[in-house]
Amino acid sequence: MIPAAFDYARPASVEDAVRVLSDAGEDAKVLAGGQSLMPLLRLRLAIPDALVDVGRIGALREIRDEGDSLVIGAMATHHQVIRDPLVREHVPLIAQAAETVADPAVRHRGTFGGSLAHADPAGDLPAVALALDAVFLVRSVRGEREIPASEFFVDWMTSAMEPDELLVGVRVPKLGSGWGVHYEKFHRTAQAWAIVGVACAVRRNGGAVEEARVALTNMGPAPVRAGGVENAVRGRPVSEDSFRAAAEHATEGTEPPGDLHGSSEYRSHLATVLTSRALAAAAV
Repeated sequence: MIPAAFDYARPASVEDAVRVLSDAGEDAKVLAGGQSLMPLLRLRLAIPDALVDVGRIGALREIRDEGDSLVIGAMATHHQVIRDPLVREHVPLIAQAAETVADPAVRHRGTFGGSLAHADPAGDLPAVALALDAVFLVRSVRGEREIPASEFFVDWMTSAMEPDELLVGVRVPKLGSGWGVHYEKFHRTAQAWAIVGVACAVRRNGGAVEEARVALTNMGPAPVRAGGVENAVRGRPVSEDSFRAAAEHATEGTEPPGDLHGSSEYRSHLATVLTSRALAAAAV
């Protein structure tokens, strides 16, 4: 299908981009890598009045060290994030999850920020951002503001960003020594969306779990932080029995969808199994 007609702008700076967004009104869309937006345009599931292409803004591709955290530019591609030495050293969970996104062609074009701003609960990176306590940096003509990941994902494909705001980067706290991470994903075919995914980070203290962070993919209209799992495993021995017991809390506070890929009951079972696996893998 051919997309509906729209105005097109290709600003060369963040300042120009937010000005164009402000002028365009509520029915403008930002085009980054295009891997999520273009299919919606072709199917006319998105019919924007204006398209703001930020592909020329090189500053949005930077990944920089800010001491206790990294800032990943919104236009950094999945491929760039996977290979970046700072990401692999300090927030390897992001690199792990990005490696599971679609296929190499999509990873070379699709962007880190675009995937997050799309706010698809079946996407791999939103749950990772939630587990890592990431902070979203958004800009408008009114200035810049920060949105914690816990507040960013509002509903199905809906974020806390205003229509005239542009995601410019994501600040991710470094995990430091003692942390292990794992992203466990179940999908029926290679390169498909996750039926269920689990983003997990575990910090050990000797033979016990000192802290755990767990978030779930595709278990509701937005990614879900599994607080029940985190509380249940904290202070427990590093053992399969502890992880299985903690994983029984994985479905608390979730709203798993039912569709052609599986019922809500099936997803709940998967979430429990995958959470146990993710905890074990992260704690190694």
